[in-house]
Amino acid sequence: MWAAAHGALEDLLLDEFPATAPRPQKDAFQIFQGLATFYLKYLRIFRSLEAVYDQLVHPQKRRVVRHVLDGVMGRLLELRNEMVELEMSEFHYFDDVLQDLKMTPEDLEIPIPRYFLREKMHVLKERQRMLAHILAKGVEHNSMNSPFTMHLEEAVRILQVCERARQGRLRAQFMKEIRQAEREGLGKRRPPSALNPEQAATRIQKVWRGHSQRKRTKRERLEEMIFLGMLPAESSKPSAAHLRAQRVEAHRQLVQEQNESEYQQALLSVKKSVQVAEGPDIRETLQEQIRQWFLECRDATGKFPDFPSTEDGGSASIFAEKTPEQVAAELAAKEEEKEKRRKSKGKKDKKGGKDGKEKKKDKRGKSKGKKGKGEPEGFCGFTEAGQEQSQQEKVPLGV
Repeated sequence: MWAAAHGALEDLLLDEFPATAPRPQKDAFQIFQGLATFYLKYLRIFRSLEAVYDQLVHPQKRRVVRHVLDGVMGRLLELRNEMVELEMSEFHYFDDVLQDLKMTPEDLEIPIPRYFLREKMHVLKERQRMLAHILAKGVEHNSMNSPFTMHLEEAVRILQVCERARQGRLRAQFMKEIRQAEREGLGKRRPPSALNPEQAATRIQKVWRGHSQRKRTKRERLEEMIFLGMLPAESSKPSAAHLRAQRVEAHRQLVQEQNESEYQQALLSVKKSVQVAEGPDIRETLQEQIRQWFLECRDATGKFPDFPSTEDGGSASIFAEKTPEQVAAELAAKEEEKEKRRKSKGKKDKKGGKDGKEKKKDKRGKSKGKKGKGEPEGFCGFTEAGQEQSQQEKVPLGV
């Protein structure tokens, strides 16, 4: 099944993405026919891959199939979206395409993958357990806090219902006795039958044939309703083959879980063994390669390069396939950027120095002008330090 689904998927990809790009189509009907054909073919492949994933027990193979299965489901959603945008409708008719591909209307139904529920079963069980605990706790709290009370009208209504039911039972029993007495009296007074044996046999046959025909019609009607899906199928006793298939499926699920747990444990053990046994050798080899890289860069450029930062990838960027010339070019570019930054920083510092000098001159000029205009004769002005001190003394402590 896996090989057949893989081959069908390869052929479908060749049809969907040919080597030479086809001419653009302008007919919306033809475009929809092509999308519908791809959609149904992908749906058939999806069913096969879902069955394969459900039946495989090898953990690595299951991962490969799961990857392809997720991709097929994504492509189905894309095609569905394209069809909706093309026809502006959520409902589509695939009658012609189904007939061409020799498929039935049941093949249009998208089955829910079984691993959706199986993988989330423990989450669902935990959620149900939590909800049951919360509900039980709420019921206990309500029963303790609010005792059972009944209004007068509700109590009267319950009593009336019980009394009417009792009277109805008595009346039914009384009428039953009257009918039985009438039947006994009619039986005693009934005259002997005047039918001959042939007429009696004909009447019996008529009654029996009517009963058998009604029974057969009821059965046929029930079968038709079940076939149309308007009634659930009758729960008949499963056959031996069906029971055996259920046992095999349950056993396969257990084997899948065991293999998955063994695979996870093997991953951890292999990783730990590699770290313990081969870790020192790998570390020494990497250190030697880094040291050799530094030496080659020094021989090519005349100086040791800077160690790559974490933004550039750290030591992992050293193991990229780069020649010493490429490394020298990168170092030269970094040096140019550093020189540009230094020059721009120096220009900013110079501008800042000139602006500071001009501001100081303006302050001195203003202070002189104030002394000349507003000071009376014999006034002793404050120095700049004294002015600053006085201003600081005027400022509140909170500021």
